Amino acid sequence: MNISTVLYFPGFEEPASRLASELSCKTDKVSVHRFPDGESLVRVPPDLSGNVLVYLSLDHPDSRLVPLGFAASAARQSAVSRVILVAPYLCYMRQDKAFHRGEAVSQRIVGTWLSDWFDNVVTVDAHLHRISTIREVIPCGVNITAAPYMAEFLKKRGGNPILLGPDEESLQWVSQIARAAGLEYGVGKKERHGDRDVIVTLPDIDVKGREVIIVDDVLSSGMTVARAAVACRKQGASRVFCMVTHALFAGQAEKVLEEAGVESVISSDTIIHYTNRIFMAAGLARAVKEIAES
Repeated sequence: MNISTVLYFPGFEEPASRLASELSCKTDKVSVHRFPDGESLVRVPPDLSGNVLVYLSLDHPDSRLVPLGFAASAARQSAVSRVILVAPYLCYMRQDKAFHRGEAVSQRIVGTWLSDWFDNVVTVDAHLHRISTIREVIPCGVNITAAPYMAEFLKKRGGNPILLGPDEESLQWVSQIARAAGLEYGVGKKERHGDRDVIVTLPDIDVKGREVIIVDDVLSSGMTVARAAVACRKQGASRVFCMVTHALFAGQAEKVLEEAGVESVISSDTIIHYTNRIFMAAGLARAVKEIAES
């Protein structure tokens, strides 16, 4: 299966172009016009054919999901064989059960939408809790990890930092990165009492005089990373950095991290942000090619 076109939404031309270069295909734009009443008019190129990728990361999802569904439907009106979504950040994966009566299980709902709209869905480090694979949510889904690309970045960066996962959920990423990069690592313990009320206890590792890189999949409010950074500073770490897959940076996250002593953040380009240093085009292209061969 060859890809004929990578369609990108406004603002995503650069990552879409990197992916198209890896796949040796062309790019074209999805046009989105917002009417004064808040509705959207979505247009795709009229001459689409073959196998088409749609590139759109799903941070800020409430304004993106409706145009995405329109684009998928419009693409199928052309002579396309398959429509594949590349959504490096996948929204609504945390709400995987109803915690109170009457709550919508958004993970299941969004998964159904995307499965109905697309033949395949490719994402990166989906934030899964009580399920083990993306296919339990999106049967046509493929979930790759940024860990090998983070490890490669650290090898080129040099130095001998300690990698720290702030909680048990981060173990899968920090251990894989540390082994590939040949670095020490530890995983802390997190107690969450609210969206911004977080306590992080460091593991039994000596960070005194050492450079520490806190590793996680998502940086949203920044509170978890901030609490881990403060704990590292108290134990004598010389410098503290953060490396994340998805740089959401919600609210005052930048200020929170700066006040905690985090010198800088290194992120992948799953969400476009000025901290992007790790580019996922090669990994996403590999996943698309594996879909073609399956």
